[in-house]
Amino acid sequence: MQPRHVINASVSPKGSLETLSQREVQQLSEAGSGSIYALFRQCALAILNTGAHVDNAKTILDAYKDFEVRIHQQDRGVRLELLNAPADAFVDGEMIASTREMLFSALRDIVYTESELASQRIDLESSQGITDYVFHLLRNARTLRPGVEPKMVVCWGGHSISTEEYQYTKKVGHELGLRKLDVCTGCGPGVMKGPMKGATIAHAKQRMSGSRYLGLTEPGIIAAEAPNPIVNELVILPDIEKRLEAFVRVGHGIIIFPGGAGTAEEFLYLLGILMHPDNRELPFPVILTGPKSAAPYLEQLHAFVGATLGDAAHSLYQIIIDDPAEVARQMTEGLKEVKQFRRERNDAFHFNWLLKIDEGFQRPFDPTHTNMASLQLDHRLPSHELAANLRRAFSGIVAGNVKDKGIRLIEKHGPYEIHGDTAIMQPLDHLLKSFVQQHRMKLPGGAAYVPCYRVVS
Repeated sequence: MQPRHVINASVSPKGSLETLSQREVQQLSEAGSGSIYALFRQCALAILNTGAHVDNAKTILDAYKDFEVRIHQQDRGVRLELLNAPADAFVDGEMIASTREMLFSALRDIVYTESELASQRIDLESSQGITDYVFHLLRNARTLRPGVEPKMVVCWGGHSISTEEYQYTKKVGHELGLRKLDVCTGCGPGVMKGPMKGATIAHAKQRMSGSRYLGLTEPGIIAAEAPNPIVNELVILPDIEKRLEAFVRVGHGIIIFPGGAGTAEEFLYLLGILMHPDNRELPFPVILTGPKSAAPYLEQLHAFVGATLGDAAHSLYQIIIDDPAEVARQMTEGLKEVKQFRRERNDAFHFNWLLKIDEGFQRPFDPTHTNMASLQLDHRLPSHELAANLRRAFSGIVAGNVKDKGIRLIEKHGPYEIHGDTAIMQPLDHLLKSFVQQHRMKLPGGAAYVPCYRVVS
């Protein structure tokens, strides 16, 4: 990636961030805390690169090595001074409004995360404590809207998809929007953009105001997949596990489109949670869908789930091929069940408190070579625990593909090794090879994909 035109600018929030204390500004300043400053700089650079067709965090960071962001506390609030910032984020010297909103959302979330972690009331040693932490992060971002009936549909899928698949996601989003449903995605390109784009047109047709396009991400992902400009609510969670929990706590149903390793990670996370005995009666509509051309992909993913997690996992979702209207109709019916269930049990509409999530799904997984090689992928495990470990394997592959730290680990030590039972390794290897053949691992147009992993039976 060649450096683009750069610009120096000074920007202030417009109703998107309260004033920061001097201590909080110090936390973010380069002198106060190098790690926190580096984190915000990385997220800010990704946001300023919104629209860039790059999915490699290292490439973006290397292209703008001289980019700096300085945080200034003023009597009237906080101000950011940007040096050598990507010029595409500005029009006639003024920062694009959506970019400015997301920039200060990143500042808000990083400051709050640091402040909360430093407080004594955060208990990250218990499952309930982690859930409370996710709740507080979402509430601080004003994402939780009490009293609003269930209508937040999460859309998962790949950033590297074909044009036909992208157009299909727009059609599904349009059908969701016509039914006045809101959309939540991982906030990036591809499947994370298409449903939002389709929904915006449908919401306009329905003369809706206050439509929500919620993007949930985390620092390692946002650096590689800049937010798409349709996102009007951006929340940056501190790690992938809390991001995934946020999806299933605020979402009322999930649609899964074609994707790659990241989509498989999300799908396995969801199946592992829904397979927990405590969640057996809890309604949570899940639909796999895509155009006719994506049928082989959906069949491969369905076969992999059957070979590893069994028929019980198959019963938790339905597959709809090439029918956007039917997808939206089925999701709407599913949301009626969610509404009825939560009303009967006095559960909140805005946060799924009744969903049981084991600590194994909440603890951050560090995809080092040792941790990847040590994953227990064995049919002797309960199905929901096996799903958790399979999710970690795909999480490592995502890190090796697009995250700065993972890419550097692969460059230094070579590919990860993934070990396990032959009955699990063979379908895993087959699925991963199909992802590579279908160009689902990386954005097309760059160098040929070199696997960051090796499957060992």
